[in-house]
Amino acid sequence: MNFIKRILSWKRTVFFSVVILILLNILNFYGLYTNKFYFLKIDNYIFPLLSIIHFAFLYILWHKIMEDELSDPPMRKLEYILYVISLVYVYKLVETMSILLSYNDFDHQLIPTIFIPMGCIIFTLYILLLLVTYVAIAYRKEIVGPYLFDDMNQHVDHWK
Repeated sequence: MNFIKRILSWKRTVFFSVVILILLNILNFYGLYTNKFYFLKIDNYIFPLLSIIHFAFLYILWHKIMEDELSDPPMRKLEYILYVISLVYVYKLVETMSILLSYNDFDHQLIPTIFIPMGCIIFTLYILLLLVTYVAIAYRKEIVGPYLFDDMNQHVDHWK
């Protein structure tokens, strides 16, 4: 992890996360078998909706680091939701891999010529998304600080 942190500073991690999320949101509508974009399928909108939470986490991480603030309960909730969303990223990674491995199951005349390159790009982007997600969480733990469950309510005035 230290090797990755030397390559990716926290600013680069946030930047690459945003770029990868935008690319995957666009490519989520792309059909590998048909080489067309499908905007009318409801299933294609699940990933972009879930990525809004990822964008919110990245924005809050950026804000907390720039303002030198401590972690708080809303950030903790977003991070825990991001753990669940990362399972969706793993599912999409496995789904893309299974589509790529099904290349030999079909007649090569039916499969577009761009099937393998686009599939490899999407597969690589999902791997990179998982990597930068966990690097961003590691930077949150290192720079913003841990979540102190015992200390959460000590700075709240209960009489307001």
